[in-house]
Amino acid sequence: MKKLLSIISLSILSIIVYAQSDNDYLELAREVLSVEKKAVITEVMELTDAESQPFWDLYNEYQGKLYTVHNKRIALIKDFADSYETLNDEKADEIWTNYIKYQQELLKLKNSYYKKFKKILPAGKAAMFFQAENKIETLINAQLAIEIPFIETK
Repeated sequence: MKKLLSIISLSILSIIVYAQSDNDYLELAREVLSVEKKAVITEVMELTDAESQPFWDLYNEYQGKLYTVHNKRIALIKDFADSYETLNDEKADEIWTNYIKYQQELLKLKNSYYKKFKKILPAGKAAMFFQAENKIETLINAQLAIEIPFIETK
């Protein structure tokens, strides 16, 4: 799993070279991440034949909802970047407040889907899935933390 998580990190970093624009970069990063993430999840989960189909159906549904929620984070990052040069206290407050709303929505989604995964998997496997998701998300968040500068209000 360490090897696959390292590959994900390198894949995300190397995408910058090939992208033509920010939107191209974003969609390319999402495609690569989706494929790499699925490989990690496949390796980690070790699903039985009986678990496999229901799991992947629910996984795909969850990833679709996650994509929508993560669009809000992307919008926040773009908003921050667009207003970085002229950022004032009010805008900084707005961005942070919206970030908290995004985090709450993400947590609500995870909680909801954890319950759904427990209906088709033993609780230990459902928790392991979300642990793997968390590790991948932590790698992405670490990269974002490196790339996004601190707020400097004018």
